[in-house]
Amino acid sequence: MHQHFIIYKPYGYLSQFIYELKRPKKLLGELHDFPENTMAIGRLDEDSEGLLLLTTDGKMSEMVRSKKVKKEYYVQVDGVVTPEAIVELKKGVLIGFDGKKYLTKECEASIVNGIPNFPQRAKKIRDERHGPTSWLSITINEGKFRQVRKMTSAVGFPTLRLVRVRIGNIYLNNLQAGEVLELEDFSKINDNNNFKNQ
Repeated sequence: MHQHFIIYKPYGYLSQFIYELKRPKKLLGELHDFPENTMAIGRLDEDSEGLLLLTTDGKMSEMVRSKKVKKEYYVQVDGVVTPEAIVELKKGVLIGFDGKKYLTKECEASIVNGIPNFPQRAKKIRDERHGPTSWLSITINEGKFRQVRKMTSAVGFPTLRLVRVRIGNIYLNNLQAGEVLELEDFSKINDNNNFKNQ
């Protein structure tokens, strides 16, 4: 019987259970006593936070990583984002990937009004004395290495904080950093019925 989990991956953790190099890193196994053969579906890099799905079922992992499943990120960027930058993000921007230039696919992007109610991050983000910041929502169905960060930099607004808030119809909702929930499965991830955290 396979098991499936959603977690809020905190800042500073790797999206993996084993790290081969000598330098110590924080790993997912420190957050919960997961069953053997649990794997993260996709990745969030060490500096990113938010929704991460885990499963013991490899087939489920393939399905969730497919291009049919949209991933939404809330991104805090340096500066006051312009409408022109949003249009550029939506159309696709050139980023570096594997030593080549890559044009990102069309995506959904918008300015988030106000400040999202996320948990305080372990490492403080620079304060207002260094100038204003903005929050964006970016939804993509591809996942190149550090893609969202590269996209905001490409339009002149470097990412300061990145939180994944949705995968398909599974939402981060009010999960706290490091919190783990077990789900029955992810098979209806593309249904219009939203998964609500119990």
